[in-house]
Amino acid sequence: MEQLRTIRTAIGWWLVGIIAFIVATPTALAESTADDLVFGMSTALSGPAAELGRNMKQGVEAALAEANRQGGVRGKELRLVALDDGYEPNRTAPNMHLLIEDQQVLAVVGNVGTPTAVVAEPIATSRQTLFYGAYTGAGVLRKSPPERFVINYRASYSEETSAMVDSLIEHFGLQPEQIAFFTQRDAFGDAGYIGAVQALERHGLADETGIVHGRYERNTVAVENALADILMAPEAVRAVIMVGAYEPCAAFIRLAKSTELQAVYLNVSFVGAEPLAEALGEQGDGVIVTQVVPHYDSHLPAVQRYHVALQEFDPSARPSFGSLEGYLSTQVLLTGLRRMEGPIDRRALAGALEDLGEFDIGLGETLSYSPQDHQASHHVWPTVIRAGRVQQVDWAELPREVSAP
Repeated sequence: MEQLRTIRTAIGWWLVGIIAFIVATPTALAESTADDLVFGMSTALSGPAAELGRNMKQGVEAALAEANRQGGVRGKELRLVALDDGYEPNRTAPNMHLLIEDQQVLAVVGNVGTPTAVVAEPIATSRQTLFYGAYTGAGVLRKSPPERFVINYRASYSEETSAMVDSLIEHFGLQPEQIAFFTQRDAFGDAGYIGAVQALERHGLADETGIVHGRYERNTVAVENALADILMAPEAVRAVIMVGAYEPCAAFIRLAKSTELQAVYLNVSFVGAEPLAEALGEQGDGVIVTQVVPHYDSHLPAVQRYHVALQEFDPSARPSFGSLEGYLSTQVLLTGLRRMEGPIDRRALAGALEDLGEFDIGLGETLSYSPQDHQASHHVWPTVIRAGRVQQVDWAELPREVSAP
């Protein structure tokens, strides 16, 4: 009987493999012949990073809706299929297979998160499907030379944390040993931490083991042990660079301030500046958040177009850095799509973006792509939370803003 069950199990798995092969058979380079041009997204629409996912989705959809009002591309409507992965990698993989093999999307755009990108990127590249504009600055998507089907919009986490380190040392007058870290215990946290350590070494850090580093588990707010590690540092900590989601980062800042830890708190863009400010309330004053897009109150032409598109798409929507990033990155994607010649397919779209060279979408600075550089923007903007609002500020002004009552 046991042998019979073993044989049945083996046959069952054999059939699953055959079915999976049949489903995966359609070529990744098939020309888009449907009435719509369909893009896919696996993102956090539930869980502690849900607001980030919803904002990114909203920005992408606002840009697509704007393009559709202008006639689409070659008369085709643009459409997004978004699936929820809850910021959990084990939910991302099946979503990617559904998008690429079932929905036959032209590209996967705007996925949120590093741990999910670690799972999603190999699936996309193995199917020669463009993995574009992910809401993450992780190095895993920034290989040298770049992966053909992985193209980024935003600055990297390494660039964000490097800018933080430069500011803390040059404008705040701190020493490398006075800077601590609070990071998520995964590839996301590692990406920001590694970039910051490299910046500290440029500023004279002699021994990496002297850096104080507290960590927390993804999708939790268990931050107490991380704070304890920082409080026990041999030298007084004057700044904490944070690489995490808004709920645990808010919990850490509230708890740290209750211990009267006199430090500057700095967060990378992924934290979500608006939800962080809301979660912190009055305790948010002086908290710094770096951004990879301009402030949404900017008068730059691209940002003004974003406001119009967002209101047309959803009059109740509030501007956010996340939806602005989704909108701007999609504008770049559409720039490449409109310049394509010949059939619209996955490989041709990746090539069209590579061939853009230098271009301007109204951000007051030149963006660029090439076969050697798959990241459009390298700029990092500082912002500070003040009276519950996220305000734009210059790097040199940060010490005064942070010390203000």
